[in-house]
Amino acid sequence: MTTQSKTTASASRTLVVGAGAVGSFLGALLGSVGHDVTLVRIFEPDSERPLVLARPDGTSAAIPVHRVTRTEDAPAPDLILVAVKMPMLREALAPTLRWPIVPTLTVENGIGADEIAGVVRPTAPMLAGSLTAPIRLASEDEVQWMGRGGLALAAANESARPLAAALAADFARAGLRARELPAAAPMKWSKLLANLMANATGAILDMDADAIYRDPRLFDVERRQLRETLEVMKRLDLRPVALPGAPVPWLARCLALPAWLARPILTRIVGGARAGKVPSLRIGVRFAAADAPLPEPTEVEWMNGAVAQNGARVAFPTPVNACLARLVDEIAADPTRRAWFRHNPERLLAELTGTTDGSAGAAISGPADEGSQEIE
Repeated sequence: MTTQSKTTASASRTLVVGAGAVGSFLGALLGSVGHDVTLVRIFEPDSERPLVLARPDGTSAAIPVHRVTRTEDAPAPDLILVAVKMPMLREALAPTLRWPIVPTLTVENGIGADEIAGVVRPTAPMLAGSLTAPIRLASEDEVQWMGRGGLALAAANESARPLAAALAADFARAGLRARELPAAAPMKWSKLLANLMANATGAILDMDADAIYRDPRLFDVERRQLRETLEVMKRLDLRPVALPGAPVPWLARCLALPAWLARPILTRIVGGARAGKVPSLRIGVRFAAADAPLPEPTEVEWMNGAVAQNGARVAFPTPVNACLARLVDEIAADPTRRAWFRHNPERLLAELTGTTDGSAGAAISGPADEGSQEIE
């Protein structure tokens, strides 16, 4: 049953730039506790239609929101929440410069959103967020909250530090598990670790996460990319931190177990963690035209690509992440290449071992347990 939401807090104007699933969900939650929310949806006419928030318990509420096509047409906000894909972040932030000192929250996947936002909006208090709740946009007018999870928030610069706790409290009053963390970088890298699971491999092979983790050969690929990521984090002096609904340090400890023991545990985790939601990199692949490139660039540069880039910076080789990043870019650009890999693990494994044309760099050269370092 749908009911009209009742506000319970003094109004704060929140501008949501990029009101897809994530932006609509977070905007609806803030609207449910009294924020005056404006959603920027560039392909939708301006309107005052409410947004329905459907919760996991089956209840729903119609949240009052304003909808505008252009950021420039929004009223002056007290908070700017940015939830676009990473390749579009700079462009999406540009119109917000008319409000240069308004606090800004970025909730993008991958590594680097708060740094980009800090360059574009250097005088604004900057917050970083990591969402672990599975959600989907059922229609232009309804966002569905599909399971548990929550939201971690951290100040990305000193001027934002007093704001994080209050914003986390607003989300908690709306019913979302929200937690303030002391630093943004460990939070974002911990979320990346969870995001990587069956993401690039799922996009390349167009396979479900459960099927990937049940295949011992593909599990080895998955385990290697995650262990590379943990080693890069270690060399950056970043430790995994727990996120609401995502016990990432426990995941890291599982990766240190022998493969025969880790695989059934992680298979169960990856099978249930997303509540049926398709991993982000695979979404574009699944709905792309069979004979055309993907219409938008993927976020792999800020995911596996970020691991490879930071690995080079700390002098630690990350061949699996580098190869996966390259292949995701290839299948995004080339439909023939996309069809070549679809549902064919042997071809992916051949690329990773360098047996196709010798150019892949032998990303896999032996069992993952051999010569592996202890993961803290």
